[in-house]
Order: sequence, then structure tokens, then C-alpha cells
Amino acid sequence: MKIEKSHIEGLIVIKPDVIEDHRGYFFESYNEEKFRQLGIDEKFLQDNESKSGKGVLRGLHFQVPPYQQGKLVRVIKGAVLDVAVDLRNSSPTYGQWSSIKLSEKNKWMYWIPAGFAHGFLTLEENTIFFYKCTQVYHKESEMGIAWDDLDLRIDWGTDQPLVSEKDKIAGRFRDFVSPF
Repeated sequence: MKIEKSHIEGLIVIKPDVIEDHRGYFFESYNEEKFRQLGIDEKFLQDNESKSGKGVLRGLHFQVPPYQQGKLVRVIKGAVLDVAVDLRNSSPTYGQWSSIKLSEKNKWMYWIPAGFAHGFLTLEENTIFFYKCTQVYHKESEMGIAWDDLDLRIDWGTDQPLVSEKDKIAGRFRDFVSPF
């Protein structure tokens, strides 16, 4: 496995060693010992998977303490633009975002530690997105920030994504008081 660090401390792109031949491919998508060596020493408690059509935007979501989640995300089929926003008060990159294209072709994974808002935009039809979480879903702890927040100015590459009703009414970053 190879890793690339983002300009935002804590965000890591993981590029697995993929073995390909005439039969297809094989790679380890998770190995606790190897991930610990990469600095990801977390216990994962829940796995999630979603399927979406092209142009669906999910996010920006997060859970507040004590149910904050770290997420290890990847694409099984299709492609996404994956975005993480730093919500950690003491971070020099508070309020900054980072994005990466994850796809079934590159097989990259993205480690997003607790203290980040997370969202993704599907770039292909029938995209299947998978993520491991360090905490279980807790509805009362879930929060969101508007995907089109004027202060964050995230470049999603579209002005007209398909979003849920919940994401249409998500709060603004300038009104958010971070518990991280």
C-alpha cells in the first residue's frame, strides 16, 4: 500500500497494491495491522454501502461527540468526487476542504478522521460507495452543513446536483459551532 497525505492534516489517500491478471484483480481493502502501520489505529464498528445515479450529492454529514465518526471510504462501482471539510477547532486548516476522485478504476481509499464533515458527488450512473465507520449511526448526533455553503465555496463541478430533502435544509458553516 502507498499513501498520500492531503494538505489537511489527518486526511490520507490509500492506494492499495492491486494484483491483476487475465482472471481479474485482487487487493486488500482492509488489513488492521497494515492500517495501524499507516497511522490509522481505529476500531471500525459499522459498514455502510449506498448506490446512486449520476449527479447525486450526499453530504456534508458528520456526527458530534460522543458519536463522532472516522470513515474509510472507497468506490466499488462507478466514480465519485469525495469531499472532506475540517471542523476541528484547533486545526490550522479549520474550515478548509479537500477533494479527491475515487473510482472503481483507481481503487483508492480515503481516510477521513473524526472531526470532518464528509460528502460525495456521484460522477457515473449506478455508483456503489462503501465506507467503514469508527462509530455506529446515531440519529440524534447527526448534523450537516450545506453542500453549496457560500463560505466554504466547494467546487463540486456542478450547480444542480440531486440532493435529499435533509441536505437541502442543512445549516450554514458560519452558524456552526464546532464541538471538535
